[in-house]
Amino acid sequence: MNKSSMRDIDERTNLAGNSMFELLLFRLGEAPGTDRRELFGINVFKVREILVMPEITAMVNSPPAVMGVANIRGQMITVINLPQIVGTNPTKGLGILLVTEFARTTQAFAVEEVNEIVRLEWKHVLSAEGRGGGLVTSIARLDGNAENTRLAQVLDVEQILRDVFPEQHADNVEVSDKLHLPPGTVILAADDSAVARMMIEQGLKSMDAPFIMTKTGLEAWNRLKAMASDAESQGKTIRDKVALVLTDLEMPEMDGFTLTRNIKQDPRFSGLPVVIHSSLTGATNEDHVRKVGADGYVAKFVAEELAQAIRKVLSR
Repeated sequence: MNKSSMRDIDERTNLAGNSMFELLLFRLGEAPGTDRRELFGINVFKVREILVMPEITAMVNSPPAVMGVANIRGQMITVINLPQIVGTNPTKGLGILLVTEFARTTQAFAVEEVNEIVRLEWKHVLSAEGRGGGLVTSIARLDGNAENTRLAQVLDVEQILRDVFPEQHADNVEVSDKLHLPPGTVILAADDSAVARMMIEQGLKSMDAPFIMTKTGLEAWNRLKAMASDAESQGKTIRDKVALVLTDLEMPEMDGFTLTRNIKQDPRFSGLPVVIHSSLTGATNEDHVRKVGADGYVAKFVAEELAQAIRKVLSR
């Protein structure tokens, strides 16, 4: 591993150790019916590079939101018109390309402009579920708890890619062999993306694995503590209730790194395995996951690979 990758891991570990992350802020033009240009965000760790808009070759019969392909360092990368998907009007044109690596794929998003990178605590990121934004997982309060804080909408890239390329992101949820959890136990899962939760639920059902699904790391942590208290009142331990914790990394209120660290540092949960299930793919992220104490790591989303990762951890 080169020095740059090691610095990446150390930097991410330091951020995760303080329950923080970095958000790249950008604009997509005016919101419908207004002249407001809202801020949007994406985790910096998903962004490979930021480019001035290169030449784009339009592809015959491509989906409406696909502008074409760009030749970026010898790699043909699909360019997606993000304002078109979100429904905004980019009055300044589409001048910037965000090249992202996400869930085993590389793609580029055309945006109006990039503003800045901000460092945030996860506790200042709130779930957007139930607030009317179907393509938004969370809302980041950029100035902490200040009364008039700026807000940025964190986009659900999993949902966007599924909408643009439904045939490439079809549900792959069948497994050949079923999971055999210890009797009476469940998998406690956490993911903030509705589409990811749906796929995880389908996958676990196909494995015949009972589960409890939560929407944030904080919800999973509170559920785990309640189950531990319940187990103690019955003269049991948490291992009699929960076989394994399966968690996403990026989640509002409490991220997967903090959830993992809380579990590993609490004597009540001694030996309780944690598997990270993330769209942040690549060797650097896998090394980072090991460094924060998780027992396993699997990239989203192939049910058979998820089952293998769970089997491997439970067999130890």
